[in-house]
Amino acid sequence: MHSTSVKLPPKRPAATWSPAPVRFRLISYNIHKGIGGFDRRYRPERIIETLAACRVDVVLLQEVDDGVPRSDHHRQVDLLGDALGFPHRAFQASVKVSRGAYGNAILSRFPLAKVEHVDLTVPLKKRRRALVADCRLPFEHARRLLLCNLHLGLAGFERKMQLRRLLGSGVLVHHHPIPVIAAGDFNDVYHTLCRRVMRPAGFETARRLKTFPALLPLRGLDHVYFRGGLRLVRSFAPRTPPAPHASDHLPIVAEFEVAVPA
Repeated sequence: MHSTSVKLPPKRPAATWSPAPVRFRLISYNIHKGIGGFDRRYRPERIIETLAACRVDVVLLQEVDDGVPRSDHHRQVDLLGDALGFPHRAFQASVKVSRGAYGNAILSRFPLAKVEHVDLTVPLKKRRRALVADCRLPFEHARRLLLCNLHLGLAGFERKMQLRRLLGSGVLVHHHPIPVIAAGDFNDVYHTLCRRVMRPAGFETARRLKTFPALLPLRGLDHVYFRGGLRLVRSFAPRTPPAPHASDHLPIVAEFEVAVPA
């Protein structure tokens, strides 16, 4: 009897499981201290309603009041955070007024750590700062995300100096490998900062959207930039009520997908 040898197919390598990417939604919004751009009335409930309708995870706000008479002496970072249920908050008082101050704020459903303030002030110009926070995405395969919230100056040369100072600061240099989002009121009407400063630094833009003035938007002053393992799913400037009346700017909403390590 002759034995017949059967050739078995080569073993395939074990399949490697890669977790699916996760998504989060961010909004950048110059709230104009909660004062409507058309009726000039202080109505923080309109800001709250606009933010609530967008169902976001991270909120970057500019022109946020703290203890100023025009906004009923509210500490707006807590007023908005409490109303919307955002437990993690950071505030930056950039400009002092006779009573109180205003500046940038971050609200987040995710923990914030290592909050830093980067001075962007150009001599003889209004004081400007960037609010930077290390955000921890609380997924099974958690990743860090660096948030940069900024409100740039009115002059073109001023804005370039401010952005280059931020990008060259130790805050961003030391966090280079991780995803970064830089968003806010760039006052960049012609989108020149994108091609001259942000793209050379490796950033992509979340579309060019018209946000100012809110009632009839003609200019794209507000922008969201990102780099490092993030993919833009979609972005838009919501115009549903009461957004056109809540501030003199419309917000920008950007939804991202972040890759998780296998």
